[in-house]
Amino acid sequence: MIKSFTVRTSARSGMAGITREVADAVRELGVTDGAVAVYTPHTTAGITINESADPDVVRDIVATLDETFPKRSDYRHAEGNSDAHIKSSLVGCSELVLVSGGKLMLGTWQGIFFCEFDGPRTRTVHVSTVG
Repeated sequence: MIKSFTVRTSARSGMAGITREVADAVRELGVTDGAVAVYTPHTTAGITINESADPDVVRDIVATLDETFPKRSDYRHAEGNSDAHIKSSLVGCSELVLVSGGKLMLGTWQGIFFCEFDGPRTRTVHVSTVG
């Protein structure tokens, strides 16, 4: 079973917290124990789990990716978004999250994030039961 939702981003690069949406999908899917895959089908976006209590962590991650892989004109890919493809490949397009008692088994400070590297856009995230 799959539950999908959209994420609207407002900047070229950024990270949006989607923990609540994933938890809602887990509840709607009726998962009590097991795992869910959180996946985005976009080649210039990603899914990651990281610190969600301090917004400076997200800012630092985005700034470091932008500094390390800047948008520039000498890439061969004609669309002008090669940096976004590289960032997506490094971050990855999915995460596997364990579920126990109907709750996401995230650490105290962890959250699930949608990562935008070629926005602003409206994107899709799928949450699926595993197994």
